[in-house]
Amino acid sequence: MKILTIKNIKTRKERTVWLSKHFSHLLKETKILDVGCDEAPLRKLIGKENYTGIDFTGKPDVKINLEAIKKLPFKAQTFDTVICIEVLEHLDNLHQISKDIFRVTNNNVLISLPNAWRDARVKIQRGKGSIAHYGLPLDKPLDRHKWFFTTQEAINFLKSIKPSNYELKLTLTQPKRNFLIMFYRKLRYSSSAYQNKFCQTVWAEYKKVK
Repeated sequence: MKILTIKNIKTRKERTVWLSKHFSHLLKETKILDVGCDEAPLRKLIGKENYTGIDFTGKPDVKINLEAIKKLPFKAQTFDTVICIEVLEHLDNLHQISKDIFRVTNNNVLISLPNAWRDARVKIQRGKGSIAHYGLPLDKPLDRHKWFFTTQEAINFLKSIKPSNYELKLTLTQPKRNFLIMFYRKLRYSSSAYQNKFCQTVWAEYKKVK
């Protein structure tokens, strides 16, 4: 399992651009399903002919509230690649949807989950500041994270949903920091503690064994 050091990703657009480069081999397939696409920035990068985005906000091709369904509204093996990027943590029914994703693909799945601990740990230690996606805003937000978990918990979950006929490759990403700071952190913490404290995202690439 690799840990990649990349520029700090703050927006969906930035994340999509990085994804399109690092996982370009998955996007060469003819039919792509983007689960939880929001504004669908990936559509502009790969072309609308090969793309279907679903969500309940933004600019999806098919408007769907993922929390209100038991299965995706597509036939089995409809798509070549299904991606679900930092979406599952927004769903109460993530266990159900994450498994159904494999039903509608005939080849590849790409799922990412954020490390909630990374963004929360300093604020909790200092006793001040709000935690993005988990705070208590005065007005009810349209969407919220429903799960709070570590990198290790995300890894265990992503391993648990792998069908027996798929191979899994995990990649962790972390924001770029001063070399000496990163070197000191790796010396001070065990590998699992380091991942929980400093890694930003877990990427799971599933490929069907043929």
